[in-house]
Amino acid sequence: MSSKEKPTLGGTRIKTRKRNIAAPLDPAAFADAVVQIYLDNDGDLELVAKSIESSDLNFSRYGDTFFEVVFTGGRTQPGTIKPDEGERHSYSVLDCEPKREAILPSVLYIQKILRRRPFMIKSLENVMRKFLQSLELFEENERKKLAIFTALTFSQKLSGLPPETVLQPLLKDNLVAKGLVLSFITDFFKEYLIENSLDDLILLLKRGKMEDNLLDFFPTAKRSAEGFSEHFTKEGLLALVEYNEKKIFEVKLKEMKSALTTQIAEETDISEVIETVKQQVKDAKLPDVEVVRILWDVLMDAVQWSGKNQQQNANAALRQVRTWAKLLNAFCTNGKLELELMYKVQIQCYEDAKLMKLFPEIIRSLYDLDVLAEDTILHWFRKGANPKGRQTFVKALEPFVNWLEEAEEED
Repeated sequence: MSSKEKPTLGGTRIKTRKRNIAAPLDPAAFADAVVQIYLDNDGDLELVAKSIESSDLNFSRYGDTFFEVVFTGGRTQPGTIKPDEGERHSYSVLDCEPKREAILPSVLYIQKILRRRPFMIKSLENVMRKFLQSLELFEENERKKLAIFTALTFSQKLSGLPPETVLQPLLKDNLVAKGLVLSFITDFFKEYLIENSLDDLILLLKRGKMEDNLLDFFPTAKRSAEGFSEHFTKEGLLALVEYNEKKIFEVKLKEMKSALTTQIAEETDISEVIETVKQQVKDAKLPDVEVVRILWDVLMDAVQWSGKNQQQNANAALRQVRTWAKLLNAFCTNGKLELELMYKVQIQCYEDAKLMKLFPEIIRSLYDLDVLAEDTILHWFRKGANPKGRQTFVKALEPFVNWLEEAEEED
């Protein structure tokens, strides 16, 4: 045999990079595997959770499918809530009784899963959003189960579930118009308030960017403050009704204060300001006491205060009182309201150091301008003063009160 080397082709061999070939999606096989775990453990969620923890199923890829199995007992068809082909189990959330004690174990079970696999919270969001946007496809008792489940997820502080991604999808026009959203959110509120305070609920709604939009849950025909009160009073949620009424009241006060501030700044004719305030009081049904408080606050806020020059501050405050005395007089129509004005002056002088020494001068000016009656001042002096700075202000006003009493004796 020849010892000669065999000829070879010259050149450089080019190395090709190996590609990661993704396995094709197979949600059906995944769903069947999860269903089988439920069936093998007869729906015992403690055992199911342990089996899931020890399994090698690809939850990062099929998270949405997993929660579909949890909620409905099997896989759903893409874009719908209709059951897809494949195995199913009867231990799902929608198979439970529409009661707290029946649904809570499923929430705690999901909580365990999320602790081990926190990345799955996004899949839970996806599935909950999908179901809540499809409320009309569920039966009434199924919608109630979803409402109870949703309330319990927040009540149990299910890690990482953001309220806005769950609550915002409810506001689909067709769902709201049919009253489905109002029914759902009512069940949600009632369930959540079993273990949580109203403050907790309001905080949750704030995080969900819904606190100022509660009327959006109502169909157009019922979307009013009266409709809100009537509905939730009937449902026994009186604390929520009171909260909403207080919030509406605060909004009306803020609107009135804003309008009044603008008119004062623009030096609008007093008679026009009076008519504007009267109309707002009538429309918003504001208590006379609140009106007096707002008037004084707005007038004093409009004063151009000097830094440390007490005399300039005194002149500015008294000038403002004289300028707008007719406005104050129009709404301080009885002794009770005059006394409320004195309280406001006292408290402001107590809380604002630059006004502390102005109290007797302001009261004297209000008396001279016929805003405060002599009887009101004497009542305040003898037994009606607010506790804040009482001794200081009573002593400061004493010379003026003595003058009033002497004048009364002479008359």
